[in-house]
Amino acid sequence: MNIKKVGNVILAVKDIDKSLKFYHEIIGLPIKRQRRSWVDLGTSGALLSLHPASLTAQHIGSSIENGITIGFLVGDVSSAVEELRSKGVKIHREIVDRDAGKNAVILDPDDYLISLFEPSFDDKTEQTTGYHGFTPA
Repeated sequence: MNIKKVGNVILAVKDIDKSLKFYHEIIGLPIKRQRRSWVDLGTSGALLSLHPASLTAQHIGSSIENGITIGFLVGDVSSAVEELRSKGVKIHREIVDRDAGKNAVILDPDDYLISLFEPSFDDKTEQTTGYHGFTPA
């Protein structure tokens, strides 16, 4: 096997319209492709893909129970948290300052954990570019 990279992270969601609104309108991820039962979000690197949970089986569990966390790199975690709080997003854990950087955790409509990380590299040129505030530039 010769894996080249992570292609996408797929989230089974209860309500694809509600999740699309959250990730596209509130978080700010651009829609790359959209079909009736599948939405790819993002522009480069791994895509976040939303897919409705089975219509015949109940969607159970949250990332708190199943260990799934999605991580986003942000330029300023404080402004990201305040922006999201003003939009009614649930803050699961307030900002924590660690050696590697600042981190906060929010919840999406299905209670998936979303980590917001602002790195604190000694050499600021190491930080991934293209992010200002919360949404991609």
